[in-house]
Amino acid sequence: VNQLKAVLVRADPALRESLTGLGPMTLVRRCAALDDVAPLDAPTTARYTLRRLATRILQLTDEVNDLNRQLTTLLTRHAPVLLTRVGVGPDTAAALLIAAGDNPQRLASDASFAALCGVSPIEASSGKTHRHRLNRGGDRQANAALHRIVITRLRCDPRTRAYQQRRLAEGKTPREIIRCLKRYVAREIYNAIPRTSPLATAAT
Repeated sequence: VNQLKAVLVRADPALRESLTGLGPMTLVRRCAALDDVAPLDAPTTARYTLRRLATRILQLTDEVNDLNRQLTTLLTRHAPVLLTRVGVGPDTAAALLIAAGDNPQRLASDASFAALCGVSPIEASSGKTHRHRLNRGGDRQANAALHRIVITRLRCDPRTRAYQQRRLAEGKTPREIIRCLKRYVAREIYNAIPRTSPLATAAT
């Protein structure tokens, strides 16, 4: 998409103006429908390049959509509760299930799952100062998945936004609030993860 936009910026003004103001996918479809109208010259080369890039974007979009459908089907079969959680999509659910592994019953508590995902707070107090620092360990893909869930909830979930405002009033920084929320989300996800392996279920 970035390549397509870069070509469009340097394209013939008439061609560029004909594609101005279109939404992302409308722009891609319009570019995919472009025709070569003359022997190879600068304007036609731009049309050819835009058409090839747009065609590739549409093909990859179809591939992504197909994979998401298959992933959603698998998740609905093996971890249906997980997809009902606010902010949890197929990608984030898959990353968290992969982190839990094929033997999720080894995770004795939500604290162990939080440590696995690198969202358990680490004591960093000194003297009369009591604080915790960021945990840089754990599964970074699972950590990123929890981060995406929190950011999504901060945008659209009233309870999360209310929590954010309350902690801001207490003097917490936005980064500290996100760390706290990631720990709470880890507890919620832990309770939604099946305690039996999908492979074991399939074998029976």
